[in-house]
Amino acid sequence: MSLLPVAEAQVRLLASVAPVAAETLPIGAALGRWAAEPVIAARTQPAADLSAMDGYAIRFADLPGPWRVIGESAAGRPFDGTIGAGEAARIFTGAAMPKGADTVMVQEEAGRDGDRLTLDGEGPLALGRNTRRRGLDFSAGDVLIEAGARLTAARLAVAATGGVGAVTVRRPVRVAIAATGDELVEPGTPASDTALPESNRLLLRSLLADSPVEIVDLGILPDRLDALTEAFRDVQADLLVTTGGASVGDHDLVRPALEAAGAQIDFWRIALRPGKPMMAGRRGQMLVLGLPGNPVSAFVTAILFVKPVVAALAGAHNPLPRTTRAILGEDLPANGPRTDYMRAALTDGRVSVSGIQDSSMLLTLARSDCLVIREPHAPPAAAGESAEILMIA
Repeated sequence: MSLLPVAEAQVRLLASVAPVAAETLPIGAALGRWAAEPVIAARTQPAADLSAMDGYAIRFADLPGPWRVIGESAAGRPFDGTIGAGEAARIFTGAAMPKGADTVMVQEEAGRDGDRLTLDGEGPLALGRNTRRRGLDFSAGDVLIEAGARLTAARLAVAATGGVGAVTVRRPVRVAIAATGDELVEPGTPASDTALPESNRLLLRSLLADSPVEIVDLGILPDRLDALTEAFRDVQADLLVTTGGASVGDHDLVRPALEAAGAQIDFWRIALRPGKPMMAGRRGQMLVLGLPGNPVSAFVTAILFVKPVVAALAGAHNPLPRTTRAILGEDLPANGPRTDYMRAALTDGRVSVSGIQDSSMLLTLARSDCLVIREPHAPPAAAGESAEILMIA
């Protein structure tokens, strides 16, 4: 069986994902969700012409003055009168422009003696200077947030300013997580030399902590076909993620157990290092991802596949991780036939591959903050060249 390229596997997998059902939340409870429909402004911002500076509201045509100060406008306390020829109003940043005024002379360029105001500097150079016109930011009816965009702090702020009190988002994604292997024990419990503390469930929960998910922890499942089949048949979730047992050994029972539980495997084995023996499929409406048991491989496949699938289920229009570029701090050898994600550290814009790259080296991963991406059959790369990287911390 040929190995599926990483990009093709991602496209194929995400093409099968439909977002979960929508719900409406108060805007204060929607951080981190993805908008299920466009968020529309209910008001214009600013709703009136405002001053952008502390100073004096004047008519530009009256320059170079002098003026008579006839009132004051502050935020929330506008001047109710009208500015006529040769008149001005004291004004503060964010205050409404009085009727008749069209420009603000900043206070640093103003001289005042009682109600008499004079120009003491260059003054405003154009009509409307130092003002913010009504609708400068947006107008009622404008789209503030596109459907499929993540609701960040800035986007929630603009929605709130737009008079929006509630938003439509996708409900939390229900993710079931199971680790498989007779050698596994819970972290912190006494273990023999042949036992291994199980870390993948913690790893996956941590990677999904910033996503709108409801985790169903299936625990550690034994290497028995009947137990695995029963667990996979009974689980109710949007996404089932297993770790371990995804290869071809006598004790790698995840695939046959999934198939016995009614799942159909779409693809298996990716042209990826680390993480080749990953599988993807579906049982009814539930998506299934079988990750390798090696924690480093589980981490990389979770970054490339699990998090994007969760984001797509949650309504993201662009769920794939974004890469960037950095300068290599060292030479790298030619790559083999699989896309290689090399653990690395980024310092002052230069990236250095970290420690031993064997997939068993979890400490190397813990000391890394990015992955250097090496395409299949990439030629040797020299220090100083640009490299594609994926930030992981």
